[in-house]
Amino acid sequence: MTALIAPDLADVLAARRRIAPYLRPTPLYRYPALDALAGARLWVKHENHQPVGAFKVRGGVNLISQLSDAERERGVITASTGNHGQSVAYAANLFGVHAIVCMPEQANPVKVESMRALGAEVIFHGQDFDDAREHCEKLSAENGYRYVHSGNEPRLIAGVATYALEILESQPDVEVIVVPVGGGSGAAGTCTVAKAVRPSIEVIGVQAEAAPAAYRSWLAHALVTDTTSTFAEGLATRTAFSLPQQILWRLLDDFVISQTPGATHVRNAPSPAATSSLALAGEIAGRFEASIG
Repeated sequence: MTALIAPDLADVLAARRRIAPYLRPTPLYRYPALDALAGARLWVKHENHQPVGAFKVRGGVNLISQLSDAERERGVITASTGNHGQSVAYAANLFGVHAIVCMPEQANPVKVESMRALGAEVIFHGQDFDDAREHCEKLSAENGYRYVHSGNEPRLIAGVATYALEILESQPDVEVIVVPVGGGSGAAGTCTVAKAVRPSIEVIGVQAEAAPAAYRSWLAHALVTDTTSTFAEGLATRTAFSLPQQILWRLLDDFVISQTPGATHVRNAPSPAATSSLALAGEIAGRFEASIG
């Protein structure tokens, strides 16, 4: 297997140019009630304003736009609990590529219908993301589809990292960026940008206590598996992914487990995965003026 090469700032800048015709920058807002709760100035990056309601569409557009003619002809396949699958379906629809998304049998029906509306074929398999992922990999090997891994894809990471560029352009004096972690592509992209622009910026990952595989892998500097029972679909994975972890081992400053993801002080609330970052605001606010990814 060819070794995966982590993207750098140049890759992220190229990704921004590539996705600009299709995706607008998202807002960075402050909320007085949230500031008061935390005792610090907090900025919330609203990736819920993306066409599919999540940051991952940035990576999907960056990756699908660069497929070869042969890959486009074969079609793409991926596994997802929702947001990654929607991002691949959205990008595939933009570029006329057939997409298949493998999902757990109890997948969010709203996200299932969103993918189907975008023209994707949905295949249900297993009880959780990792069951669906293993089936997806089997189908890819059997049928020659271009498999789009939800974490081990440099072009995905470069694409999602563009939201960190927007944070630093809007608030260049930000001291800390707090990022929710499922597979780790968003945190890896944020680290890539923040440490290249100003190494003193702290990047803190947040993962649900009920799905701690990435957290435990970061601590161990080795890939580990664990259970998952969180309601936050974007954090629900039993396995850590090698490429994001390699970036996080080098660049992530801290990793925190969230017991109670949620946001009651933000009217324009992001997804459950993103609000896991907000749940930690009061706990770590004394360290920074922060942006919540």
